[in-house]
Amino acid sequence: MTIEQRAETIVSDFALFDDWIGRYEYLIELGGALTPIDEEHKTDEYRVRGCQSQVWLRPEVRDGLVFFAADSDAIITRGLVALLVKVFDGQTPAAIAGASMDFLEEIGMNEHLSSTRKNGLASMVNRIKDYATQLLSND
Repeated sequence: MTIEQRAETIVSDFALFDDWIGRYEYLIELGGALTPIDEEHKTDEYRVRGCQSQVWLRPEVRDGLVFFAADSDAIITRGLVALLVKVFDGQTPAAIAGASMDFLEEIGMNEHLSSTRKNGLASMVNRIKDYATQLLSND
């Protein structure tokens, strides 16, 4: 499934909820299903700067595809990073680097998150795109 298809699925999933309480519960559910990053990788190297909560994001390249392990110490933030992993996991660096982030706007994240969570989400997105860009420049 492409990034665009996954993003469309996320938009459809969020449209099923009538209010933001349901959407937050869905985010928490996504975070709960996230395979946690190994404790040995919860280091500064993988920590996402700019998040109020602690967030770790570790990329791993296998067969030219980028896979992410992630975790956070806050449940909503864990759901946000899980949402991004759900969209970008197992994609090529070029697809990740060039991906539109419009789906976040379509589901209302920018409108309904606090400014600190919005900044944290932007930092997570930047980190994912930076990894992909760095991988492309190494080729």
